[in-house]
Amino acid sequence: MFKTAERDFPDSPPPEPRSPGASAAGPAQADRRSGPITDRRHMRRYILIMTALGLLAVGVTFGIMTWDNPGETGTRPWWLIVAMRRDSLITIAVVAVCHAVATVAFQTAVNNRILTPGIMGFGSLYTAIQTTAVFLLGVGSATALVGVGPFLMQMAAMVVLATILYTWLLSGRFSNIHIMLLVGVVIGGVLGSLSNFMQRMLTPSEFDVLQARLFGNISNARADYLPYAIPIVLVVVALLWLRANTLNVIALGRTTAQNLGVAYRRELIIIMALVSVLVATATALVGPMMFLGFLAAILAYQFSDTYSHRMLFPMAVLFGYTILAGSYFMLRHIWDAGGAVTIIVELIGGLVFLIVLMRKGRL
Repeated sequence: MFKTAERDFPDSPPPEPRSPGASAAGPAQADRRSGPITDRRHMRRYILIMTALGLLAVGVTFGIMTWDNPGETGTRPWWLIVAMRRDSLITIAVVAVCHAVATVAFQTAVNNRILTPGIMGFGSLYTAIQTTAVFLLGVGSATALVGVGPFLMQMAAMVVLATILYTWLLSGRFSNIHIMLLVGVVIGGVLGSLSNFMQRMLTPSEFDVLQARLFGNISNARADYLPYAIPIVLVVVALLWLRANTLNVIALGRTTAQNLGVAYRRELIIIMALVSVLVATATALVGPMMFLGFLAAILAYQFSDTYSHRMLFPMAVLFGYTILAGSYFMLRHIWDAGGAVTIIVELIGGLVFLIVLMRKGRL
């Protein structure tokens, strides 16, 4: 009475052939899996990009160490100049690690790939400290702010301000990360306006000395800062590395992270505190750099194509180091313009930032 033969349904498609390894439930999915690396092609691509970045970083490092070295290769004067340049390279590496790791962790915490830790006013606070010292004490205070003590004091001031801001706005009555970001923007604007007011009252010579301090400059760092900065950075990066799986879950959003058992508010405060230490260290070391972390993070997202922070962190660090070291090499050894690397970093970072905005953050 009811015919179900294939000839009664001429328009129906023929059944798909089943693979030898397929079960009755459907075709085999042996090559498909979920994870930070989706298939072998993805793994090869990641390894190739990391290898290329590593080679580029080594090439830039070798160029900085040996380019235009007046000493004869292998002699004592040649090695002395190499040792001097080595301190600059270590500074570049520390700053690249700080900005790259801090930006990736910060963007995961706030669930936004456009914002950077600079929105919390670290650069404005650094500018306010330097400007206030010159305004109250004169040009001589610029040299008074050079040394291990002033370096640690500036870093501590930025960390304390950020920690108070995080704990107050993330654990208080509001407990809203958007309010925290808004307050950070307002504080940065207030400090920036105060700094501009004091700068207008300086003499031309004082203003010139101050401006040299306000640009992100590798020459601002001294070798005696590094024994203090390096252990701090290594400890903080290790803590964020151990929290990589937690960051992977936080990236799914607040509701999902809480449903998966993450103490969202506590982890958020811890991550923000660690981020503030990294950014404060880098800012106190060489000065503010707004777009370095953003540039390193956005390139890591684009080329790694993964959610795993244990794969994002190394690529972001390599991008940050290559960009910063390449900028330093171009300015110092090609254009003979000193170590004010923000000239190139801010230019490239600003252009990439505009591209991201025009594409509505799809990178």
